[in-house]
Amino acid sequence: MYHYTRKPMPEYIATIGLEIHAHVLTASKMFDGCSTDYAGAPPNTRVSVVSLGLPGALPVLNARAVELAALCGLALGCRVNERSIFARKSYPYPDLPKGFQITQYDEPLCSDGAIEIRTAAGEVRRIGIERLHIEEDTGRLIHSPDGASLIDYNRSGMPLMEIVTRPDIRTPEEARLTFEKIRQILVWIGANSGNLEEGALRCDANVSVRPAGSERFGAKVEIKNINSFRFVERALTYEIERQIRILEAGGTVEQETRGWREDLGRTEGQRSKEYAHDYRYFPEPDIPPLVLSPEWIAARQAELPELPDARRARLMATHGLSWQDADLLTQERAIADYYEAAVAAVNRPDGAKEVANWVLNEGFRLLKDRGEPATVLIERMPVQRLATLIDLVQQGTITRVVARQLFEEVFTTGADPAALVAERGLTQISDDGALLEAVRAALADEKAAKAIAEYRKGKTTAIQFLVGMVMRATKGQANAQRVRELLEAELQ
Repeated sequence: MYHYTRKPMPEYIATIGLEIHAHVLTASKMFDGCSTDYAGAPPNTRVSVVSLGLPGALPVLNARAVELAALCGLALGCRVNERSIFARKSYPYPDLPKGFQITQYDEPLCSDGAIEIRTAAGEVRRIGIERLHIEEDTGRLIHSPDGASLIDYNRSGMPLMEIVTRPDIRTPEEARLTFEKIRQILVWIGANSGNLEEGALRCDANVSVRPAGSERFGAKVEIKNINSFRFVERALTYEIERQIRILEAGGTVEQETRGWREDLGRTEGQRSKEYAHDYRYFPEPDIPPLVLSPEWIAARQAELPELPDARRARLMATHGLSWQDADLLTQERAIADYYEAAVAAVNRPDGAKEVANWVLNEGFRLLKDRGEPATVLIERMPVQRLATLIDLVQQGTITRVVARQLFEEVFTTGADPAALVAERGLTQISDDGALLEAVRAALADEKAAKAIAEYRKGKTTAIQFLVGMVMRATKGQANAQRVRELLEAELQ
């Protein structure tokens, strides 16, 4: 149930379903041989008589798009239907040159699937996938400041999958997690780039609200073309609250299509919501029914890689990782592969957890600080470099403090960590004579007086400050455990 918190009121139930539109990663468009490499291309240069909808032009179905879409359906737990039908869906918009879109309606390519999401509270939720069908994308309208609208048809005819969830989603958080999970799977199997900013993946969210205990669903409002996970959550949060305000005031929520204005933090009405009969669906006369053999479907099933959920479970079982660590390492297939390659290169009993710690703590920290994607880690910190660094620590050649410093330098410059240790004399200091000298120097420093007094009064954690002083004085090269032992001996 959704709790509207601005003032006390009855509980309401939100019902949410998503329609996710995803470009299929093919070299050519859905129904012609035009290149799909339109990003950055001059407007209207990736077009043909088919994508422009010129009279007499006939569509030819892209076989690779069908293969990838079927693969996605299987990855989402769907049934690939042996027979599916293409239909014409009428639109009166200028970015659709034919005046209709070739899509699928009552007989889609895939149906009846499900995915699992895990909320921040740890609840695992199963979200049904009603259908996955294939279609063509529209062109793109560009509105200029003087009020004119220009049309770029480069995107027109791009192979597109529409993935429709069942109305199983209860909260804006679950909607965001569902969108994220579907993106993860599509990118994992190489069917979509996952690029939301370029429009390769976008989402329409349908939401209605009804009082708790009511069996009658409220009016459905559709929020169109959301291209951000955060925006999905924010838009639905606002829209649920808007609908509750209307109901609380005794009003009626109108079925309509709205858009999300991130700059204003609100949804805005665009047009009344269409019904299926408004689109005047009828079978596409120029494309025969798509008939797939059981053998063809079985071949697609055999092509599926180990999927994220299965990979995460295996990493937990094989390497003893926590759910959170394994989940982070399996957000992207390239990172999961990198992690396992590094574990194999380290080849130590505790290597799996060591590699996970370095990747998640140091690698992901640097990526976050620099605003770079996770795959940059693979380029900047090759597997063998990471394995060498971990081995240097495990063998006691360098301290973890030095290793963290080297990690960032190797990430930035690509240098060999073993060579840097040799060139700069960064070997760990374990000689008691040198360490005792550093310990006594630290204790004699006036900055240590407060920590010494606290330690002698029984606050044993104060010794960490003193250890830190020694580590700084030795540029992180001192054996920290031995430093602590010597400090304890001196303080007694």
